[in-house]
Amino acid sequence: MEVYKISSSELTFQALEHIREKKLKIALSDEAKNAIGKCRVYLDKKFETQNTPIYGINTGFGSLYDHRISPEQLNTLQENLVKSHACGCGEEVPVAVIRMMLLLKIQSLSYGHSGVQLSTVERLIDFFNRDIIPVVYQMGSLGASGDLAPLAHLSLPLLGLGEVYFEGRKTGSAEVLKHFGWSPLQLKSKEGLALLNGTQFMSAFGVITLMKAFRLSALADLISAVSLEAFDGRIEPFNDLVHQIRHHKGQIDTAARIRKILKDSELIHRDKVHVQDPYSFRCIPQVHGASKDAIAFVAHTFSCEINAVTDNPTIFPDEDLIISGGNFHGQPLALALDNLAIALAELGNISERRTYQLLSGKRGLPPFLVAEPGLNSGFMIPQYTAASIVSQNKQLCSPASVDSIESSQGQEDHVSMGANAATKCYKVAENLENILAIELFNAAQALEFRRPATSSPAIEKLIKEYRSCVPFLDNDTVMYPLIRKSAEFLRNLKNEQIYL
Repeated sequence: MEVYKISSSELTFQALEHIREKKLKIALSDEAKNAIGKCRVYLDKKFETQNTPIYGINTGFGSLYDHRISPEQLNTLQENLVKSHACGCGEEVPVAVIRMMLLLKIQSLSYGHSGVQLSTVERLIDFFNRDIIPVVYQMGSLGASGDLAPLAHLSLPLLGLGEVYFEGRKTGSAEVLKHFGWSPLQLKSKEGLALLNGTQFMSAFGVITLMKAFRLSALADLISAVSLEAFDGRIEPFNDLVHQIRHHKGQIDTAARIRKILKDSELIHRDKVHVQDPYSFRCIPQVHGASKDAIAFVAHTFSCEINAVTDNPTIFPDEDLIISGGNFHGQPLALALDNLAIALAELGNISERRTYQLLSGKRGLPPFLVAEPGLNSGFMIPQYTAASIVSQNKQLCSPASVDSIESSQGQEDHVSMGANAATKCYKVAENLENILAIELFNAAQALEFRRPATSSPAIEKLIKEYRSCVPFLDNDTVMYPLIRKSAEFLRNLKNEQIYL
């Protein structure tokens, strides 16, 4: 059985996707075990030789930093921290995101700068490997001082508190610990803070959304090519010469992709009456390309974050230093997530405009893509639905990162709101999938009115597969199941069918 070893080697999106797709077990490398153990030994010895105040280790938290804690109360301090910070509200976090939170928290603790016990990290690994999923709620993090409330819910089950999903049902964590014969963990100094400080809520949402974004960006290119063919569009705006003189990588790559998808198409190369296409077709490289470049920036930011230590204080055994800093602050993620939400929303915005154009009754297409408009409303209302979703995405793109609110009696006087940016962005990505599904629903219908002319082999193969799920419509029918099937079709497409 393949096992992924947690180590100091760079954790990549490809590795995360592989772990997720193959449902791999994980384990600590010897390097990680040694680093964790070394840091814990250093911290224990530090308290044997000195009694100076060290934030969060023998002091209170936040604005209570000036309250000293006696040595005999240090364990209680850490347990109280986890209990008191579990104040999440709202909808539950999706299971896939919680699994990613577990994995990213394990990775962050494995570098040996957090002071946790090896047994604590191994229990987190047990949860991941045995599919014990703590119940976490979406609301409660300010995205600075880490994702305190969500990570407290992630950590409660280590103490036999809170709830988990196990074997298909929600249950008390104490029951699951008993099932495996495990005792609740006894946290030592610094451990509660190490578990709760960090950006793993924001990071997990961001990583899951990015994985979806990579795929949706590629799907947007593929579906736009179908629409271009159905609208009898022109190929000249995709000529490489046009894009090389502007230099943007995403734009150049998008044009090249569209040319590749349309290779050997009869439709794209036939004579055209019209000399220009609307922007939603002509500017596909510029708009899709800008979103690609934004996604690449966000991916770089998250690549740094998922390979980082983000709790506080940070321990450096070799330098004999314990430093109270601010690596838990989510500002890099908040800005990136707001950027990602806008980039994805724009892919949806231009997609809906192409859908709108296909319904206009222009260029030999019947109004609303039915042979008998009037008697049939045809594809009129799916466009309404897409427009509604696009509008919601615009509202969700109001940036969270420009907001801040004072907390902890002014000690935490600037926060990132990155957690809100993360949950909003996740919703934008979900919405985009439905917008693209509606565009393909319309484009596939419109393409049939171009027969007997054919598109490229790549598109003809795609539409043939699509027709096994979603039929051509001669007359009005109930549409919503077909829109759902269209979205399912996109979700089930294999990578080799998308990344042509």
